[in-house]
Amino acid sequence: MGCGPTIRHARPRWLAIVLAASALIVASIGACRAQCVEFSDRASQLELDTFVKSPSSLLERLRNDKDKLRFRLATYIATNPSVLPSVQTLISASASSDRSAIGAALRIAEGRCTSTKPDAARKIRDFTQRIGDLNVQAGYSAAGEDTSGVQLQSQDKSKAQPARGGALLDGEWKTKLANPFKPVPLPN
Repeated sequence: MGCGPTIRHARPRWLAIVLAASALIVASIGACRAQCVEFSDRASQLELDTFVKSPSSLLERLRNDKDKLRFRLATYIATNPSVLPSVQTLISASASSDRSAIGAALRIAEGRCTSTKPDAARKIRDFTQRIGDLNVQAGYSAAGEDTSGVQLQSQDKSKAQPARGGALLDGEWKTKLANPFKPVPLPN
């Protein structure tokens, strides 16, 4: 009769452990879905928590460095778009010169989220439109013009590149050896 009470008390502990483990798995899946960027490009949870608790601490750490502010804030937003209320607090606490960098950060984060999490990108765009701050809007628009110009240039360069004569493999599936003596096409 000594075994009976031990087994009865072991079942509730085992069940509690299984339930806790499944709750952690479900919570981690939800956290992963919120992120727009790869693991190596994400901000750490400590940085996010610090930003959420004190958004102006980012301004204090990155004084007079608009580029660092822009890219650090974009990383925070792309890592977890739910920090947008803290961005609102940051905008309220920032000088007008910093607000254009914040707008650019919003645009960069939106661009990072567009292909992986379109809902998050839409949330960022809607947030930016609701802000109503002209400096934030100007930074947002300027960052959009910069990135679209860079994308167009890179697309044009990739189309303009002719096939090189030094390719080692030839054919539709690149499975045949190429002729090393084939003349190289001259640019026009």
